[in-house]
Amino acid sequence: MTELKKGKYLFGTVKVGERGQIVIPKEARDKFDIKPGDSLMILGDERKGIKIVKAEIMRDYALKILEDTDDTVQDKK
Repeated sequence: MTELKKGKYLFGTVKVGERGQIVIPKEARDKFDIKPGDSLMILGDERKGIKIVKAEIMRDYALKILEDTDDTVQDKK
C-alpha cells in the first residue's frame, strides 16, 4: 500500500478472473473495514472509471438526502 497523498492510496493491481471477479487487497479491506458478507456498491463514470463503496455509506447518504428533502417540503407548507 502506498499513500499517494493524505487519505489517497494505491493498493496495487488485481486481475479480473474468468467470472469477472476481483480480490480486494487485504490492506484495502483493513483500511476501509470491509469484512466478509459486507455489501458493496459499484459506481461508474465513463470518464473517471469505477468506484467501490460500502453500501451502508451510500444508504446513510441517501437517508441524509431524504431527511433534507423532508425539511424543505415542510418549510414550503
